[in-house]
Amino acid sequence: MAESPADLSAALLMTPVPTADWLVVLPPAWCILAGAVLLMLRKSLHLQAWLAVPALAILVVLDGLLLRHVLANGPVTMVMGRWLPPFGIAFTADLAGVLFALAGAVVALAGAVYALADIDGSARRYGFYPFLLLLMAGVSGAFLTGDIFNLYVWFEVLLIASFGLITLGSEPRQIDGAIKYAFLNLIATTLFLVTTGYLYGIFGTLNMADIAVKAAAGRDSLPLMTLATLYLLAFGMKAAAFPVNFWLPASYHTPRIVVAALFAGLLTKVGIYALLRTLIMLFPVEREELSFVIALAGTATMIVGALGALGNSDIRRVLGYVVISGIGVMLAGLSLGSPGGVGGAIFYALHSMVVMAALYMAAGLVGRLAGSFDLNRLGGLYGRSALFSALSLVLFFAASGLPPFSGFWPKVMVAKAALDIGAWWLVAAVFLTGFLVTIALGRVFALAYWRPAPEPLPATAIPASLLLPLAALTALTVAFGLFPEALLSTIQAAAQGLSDPSAYIGSVFPGGT
Repeated sequence: MAESPADLSAALLMTPVPTADWLVVLPPAWCILAGAVLLMLRKSLHLQAWLAVPALAILVVLDGLLLRHVLANGPVTMVMGRWLPPFGIAFTADLAGVLFALAGAVVALAGAVYALADIDGSARRYGFYPFLLLLMAGVSGAFLTGDIFNLYVWFEVLLIASFGLITLGSEPRQIDGAIKYAFLNLIATTLFLVTTGYLYGIFGTLNMADIAVKAAAGRDSLPLMTLATLYLLAFGMKAAAFPVNFWLPASYHTPRIVVAALFAGLLTKVGIYALLRTLIMLFPVEREELSFVIALAGTATMIVGALGALGNSDIRRVLGYVVISGIGVMLAGLSLGSPGGVGGAIFYALHSMVVMAALYMAAGLVGRLAGSFDLNRLGGLYGRSALFSALSLVLFFAASGLPPFSGFWPKVMVAKAALDIGAWWLVAAVFLTGFLVTIALGRVFALAYWRPAPEPLPATAIPASLLLPLAALTALTVAFGLFPEALLSTIQAAAQGLSDPSAYIGSVFPGGT
């Protein structure tokens, strides 16, 4: 006989409260607190910058401590008050979520240092640093929440912050890019909300662990394929997957270069993370049935991105299409669903967060040194700065997936997982697009760096705050390319945790559901 809601509520209230680990919720809470302090100091423009950098360094430390805790103890959950799951909101940190959160914090810290020289007083007056902290609150919350409606809330937080960042300065091109970015992202957000309402109507819960249990038990009688398809479309648009990727190249070249770097490193990866969380952990059988569609979308995304990079002469637009091409590789790994494929998708996402942010920072230095982003007007950058040119070349190789840099290993993982099931055409697509991206970025290096400058370059010094984060992110991609073992083992454990969420569920319901 089924229990009444009253009996169920009483039983849940008598359940021992799980140990509340404050470290799980601290990253988004810290970002909100730091952002509020910066907002109160909005008239102290110089002070804002020097407070934001330490605040983001603390965020990196917090995420690092959380990663160490999860590696030692497994997934950890913090519930809000006495509203225990599945009724209350839970923050749950597993390896996948914490890896994404830590990579995002590193990118944000590098962006804040870069902004010391890239963001002028006008942009600071418009609120760059408070918006950056608010953005990181949304990103951190999205990676660490255990509630799917709460995931929607954090999406809204980062969306609001991104609107503020993309319009810094209120220039006409920024407003144009913001309109395109906002319109299409709001469509995706609306679809996400409608689908979540439909999900709640079916399951009566929004807790991801509870949904995973109930979906597995009621697979034969519930419209799970409809839910999985709607989430695929909503999060696919957030991730800039084909055919709903046109908002990215229409908007990423318009904001300040450090804003574009943050967007390229963070925003689409939140969409990829949401796809991994929903389709791998919540709806694995439905993902299997959708695997061919996801693989086709991934292949088309890779090819469209590579061809777009070849066909553009503005470095910022080229990099926007390189971001899209990388999303296709992640979708290819998602479509396979195996530990190797999912691990490759996670690894490539982490790699892309670091490398794409660094590439946009390099593009900002190109604009500063040469006064243009147009390849037809560029040249002589190697003679201007051999160190900067060497860093750029390493990043070009990494983004193309060439060894021995970080982009090589996830492509190998995805290719091996595809070969294991005989999907040779998917392997061909991965390596063909890698070849095309190599040509596109090689063209950038040949024209902008190697050939002589059409006219003498101005004697512009490169501030240390611009070169330091670029060098640090480049060092990361070299280190994880040369010594991938520790990261690979952690990523494989993260992929296994998504495919088999028993530890995740046990963290949320320590006494059983």
